[in-house]
Amino acid sequence: MTRISARSNAERATSILLVEDDDGLCRQMQWALEPHQAIPAGTAAEALRQFESDMPIVILDLGLPPDRDGASEGLKVLDAILNQAPETKVIILSGNSDRVVALNAVERGAFDFISKPVEIDVLKLIVQRAMRMYELEKENRALRISGDQRLPGIVFGSPAMERIARTVERVARTNASVLVLGESGTGKELIASALHKLSSRSGERLMAINCASIPENLLESELFGHERGAFTGAVKQTPGKFELANKGTLFLDEIGDMPLALQAKVLRFLQTRQFERVGGRQTLGVDVRLISATNQPLAKLVAEGKFREDLYYRLNEILVEIPALRDREGDVVILARHFLNFYNREMSRNLRGFTEDAIAALSASTWPGNVRELEHRIKRAVIMADGPLITPEDLEIASGAKPRNLNLRDHVQQLEDALLKEALASEDGNVSKAAKLMGISRQQIYNIMAAHKQRPQ
Repeated sequence: MTRISARSNAERATSILLVEDDDGLCRQMQWALEPHQAIPAGTAAEALRQFESDMPIVILDLGLPPDRDGASEGLKVLDAILNQAPETKVIILSGNSDRVVALNAVERGAFDFISKPVEIDVLKLIVQRAMRMYELEKENRALRISGDQRLPGIVFGSPAMERIARTVERVARTNASVLVLGESGTGKELIASALHKLSSRSGERLMAINCASIPENLLESELFGHERGAFTGAVKQTPGKFELANKGTLFLDEIGDMPLALQAKVLRFLQTRQFERVGGRQTLGVDVRLISATNQPLAKLVAEGKFREDLYYRLNEILVEIPALRDREGDVVILARHFLNFYNREMSRNLRGFTEDAIAALSASTWPGNVRELEHRIKRAVIMADGPLITPEDLEIASGAKPRNLNLRDHVQQLEDALLKEALASEDGNVSKAAKLMGISRQQIYNIMAAHKQRPQ
């Protein structure tokens, strides 16, 4: 077989390894796969020499010499490729009588299989699907890495979370009180942790307390501490969270559930930076940065008289509103891959990713429980999955959703169409004025009309 030894970087980016010992079929598929660079290999050894870890797709005939009638050589190649580059999409070539073997290869991590004789249109379709999945996963990995480097412990790639990241980075360097709002499960505690870790107080304690989980008669003592004998069971002097967080940060979670009487004492602390322990007379002063959070609409609680307005404005020097997961475009898949990698390591699994249907189902879900719900779903799927890829059934999410269209040309055409219609409507169908409004020439307007089969109104 002819070997191609010199390839440019651009060619490598779209190279496909074609492992097939039939020269005629190999040439036919090379022609069909253009403009991709199909690199032929006729044996297992040659395939492994030719394979490079950045190859997106490998087309693999399982019946390779010296075991042309079996699958031992092909399966060895499959395992070796996926061990070296789990993200590579391997498409199996098999005869009709080898269907069981091909299915076994899919269970071992192959992307899909196609029966011989090869139908070129079917081959092109499977390659197109594999390439789309490879590029999507590659983009998600890049975005995930970018997100990990911005805020400690927070994974994102969406514009909505990018705005949050910029706010957190700026606010963290100050001592301003921060109010974090967001639905349950959106990651309010992670934002509080990031604010602390990026601040000058990062070497000191971050103390957290959930105002909704502690009975009202104990919450004051938990926050401000108590003296010996202050109440039944107070057998010794005990510092509260404000004292313990001195020089550091105190995070008051679910601040909306704090009783009104205690809100007054917290307000006094914010005004004077001083307080007394329960049952004590000594005034104590501490240096604490306060971050609070709630999933309740505090402004509405203020209007209803259930939350002090003066405290609300003291807490709300800087407001950070975390968007729901359904409003974080693209983050679902990024987070799903992050949790998959985490639980793969924790549970010693080697799941290689998600099926295309699973990606579509993840993206289509509204996630009422937000990131917390997504994490629990992925954790369960890692425990329950039988194959190398997570399916909608493993996630317990209904499949049937269509994969998101990531074709840039389609989106550009849709945007052109919408802008042209709006410009023509604004100028009563006058092409010259519409062209000026859009910042293009009349001829470009007519070109867009022709492309979209439009006519002036």
